[in-house]
Parts: sequence; structure tokens; C-alpha cells
Amino acid sequence: MGESGGGWRDSYKGMSSDNIKGLVLAISSSLFIGASFIVKKKGLKKAGTTGTRAGVGGYSYLYEPLWWIGVTTMLLGEIANFAAYAFAPAILVTPLGALSIIISAVLAHIILLEKLHIFGVLGCALCVVGSTTIVLHAPQEQEISSVLEVWNLATEPAFMFYASLIIGAAVFLIVRYVPQHGQTNVMVYIGICSLVGSLSVMSVKALGIALKLTFSGTNQLFYPQTWVFTLVVLTCVVTQLNYLNKALDTFNTAIVSPIYYVMFTSLTILASVIMFKDWDRQNGTQIVTEMCGFVTILSGTFLLHRTKDMVDGSPVILPVRISKHADEDGFESEGIPLRRQESLRS
Repeated sequence: MGESGGGWRDSYKGMSSDNIKGLVLAISSSLFIGASFIVKKKGLKKAGTTGTRAGVGGYSYLYEPLWWIGVTTMLLGEIANFAAYAFAPAILVTPLGALSIIISAVLAHIILLEKLHIFGVLGCALCVVGSTTIVLHAPQEQEISSVLEVWNLATEPAFMFYASLIIGAAVFLIVRYVPQHGQTNVMVYIGICSLVGSLSVMSVKALGIALKLTFSGTNQLFYPQTWVFTLVVLTCVVTQLNYLNKALDTFNTAIVSPIYYVMFTSLTILASVIMFKDWDRQNGTQIVTEMCGFVTILSGTFLLHRTKDMVDGSPVILPVRISKHADEDGFESEGIPLRRQESLRS
């Protein structure tokens, strides 16, 4: 009994101060980002009433102050997220994005009148439980003393192969599927955001480490690798923002948020495991526990996804493929995502 207890204590050594800093920053980021989804959605809907909708290639939302407030809120969240990656491993920071889904779902219920079923509340609880499990068993942050170390990790054959696959898949979706299926299949826009996002997180972490070292007295700004990572971050963020706008303007927020979270988090964890070798510093028990926590979060997001448009006692079957909005706001009065307008008319 004592030996097993000692073994457990050896496998779990508590959170480092850096991990705690990353945790606080990640939670703050989720608060801002969850709220930004709703504010941006309101801005997109308002802009769509006076101009061309973002979902069909319009940019009238750029003249809408409410949309800019949403963007500013999201930027604050991203800044906090950016700082979190400088202190904690991606496998700890990224899954905490589930908290933004909870905030988004609750605010959508209050502001956008998108109904939150009792099972949606259960989904929120599962997200919290899963996030807590991951937080308690996340690996310690790797000690890095120079951005050149991160560059060496990024240019290893395994990660270069992963990055090539991701870029190829994103370009393929943009060229082949966006023109034909972007308006009818939610996975197209979100797939592009998630693929590009996994690379942006790795670059954000590299840039965050470079800035943290610079502020602590070891200047990393004269290394060209720091600026390469900066360029990658800017390119990826602009691409993500563009296609996330299209997804939000075309599909129900209750559909976009959880699917984007699941795909983005899964790909980011995979990228981090490949590049930073997070699991090399953990035993099998810790890795399995983290995966169980992640599956718990996925279960919670699935419940939110499936029950967001259900009224208590009256379940509604959600379609897998969801098309453009049936009206200017993008929803019927019940907020249920719709199939093609032509099928509705018939």
C-alpha cells in the first residue's frame, strides 16, 4: 500500500510555477475568446443586413464597430494565450480552450437566444472535469535557453514531414473544396482553421519563448529564426481569422465552436508531441490519464454540439451538413441550423 502510494507521488510531482502561470493565462484567454465569438457573431449578423455577408465573400463587417469590439476581445484572449504558451506546454494550454466553449454556449443562450439544453449543461461539466484532469497530469515545461533550440526541434525530419502534410492539406481544401462545398459543409472552413492553427501554435510557442528569454536578459531578437517564427505566426493568424469569419457567418455558433475546438486541439497536441516531444518526459500512466481527460472534454463538446438546439422534452435531430442561413440573421426563430434553402421551400 505504501509502495503504491509512493509510486503515485513519484509520478505526480505537482505543478511548477511556470505551469501555474500558464494555467492562469490560459483560463483568462478562454474568458476573452469565449465572449469574442458572441460579439463577433452579433457584428457579422448586423453587417450582413446592410452589406454582403462574410460567408459569401463580403467584407462589410470591416465597417461594423461591434465586429471590431469582438476582434479586440479575441486579440486580448490571444495575447493571454500567447503568453501561456511561453510558460506551459501546449498539451496543458490548448485543451483549456474548452472553457471558451462553455462561455460561448452560455452567452449564446443569453444573447443570441440559442437554447442550452440540460444535457448541454452536462457537457459543460464534462469539459471542466476533463480540463482539470489534464491540468493535474500535464508534463512540466521543457527547459529551453535559446530560440535556436526551438529551431532545431522545428527542423527535425519528423516535424518537417508533419508541417508539409498540414500545408498540403490546407492548400488542397482552399483550392478544391472551398469554392464548391464551403457554404454547405462546416468541416471545410473549420478544417482549414484547424490545420493552419496547429502550425501557428508551434510558432507562437517559439516566439513566446524567444520574448520570454529576451525580457529575462538573453536577447533573442537578433536571431533570424525569431523573425521567421514571427512571419509564420502572422501568416497563420490572418488565414485562421479569414476562414473563421466565414464559418461563423455561415453556420450556427453552437456547431462552429465545438468542432473547431476538437479539430484544433487534436492537431495541436499531435504537433506538440512531435515537435517538443512532450510525452518523452512522462510515464504511461500520465499519458493515458491525459488522453482520458481529453476524451472527457470531447464528450462534453459532443453533448454541447448535439443538444444546443434541443428544447427540454423535445429533441431535435441536427443535420451533419449545414448550409447557408435561411434568413438574414442565419437562423430560424428556434436557432436550428438548416439544410439548403431549396429543400425548405419544397
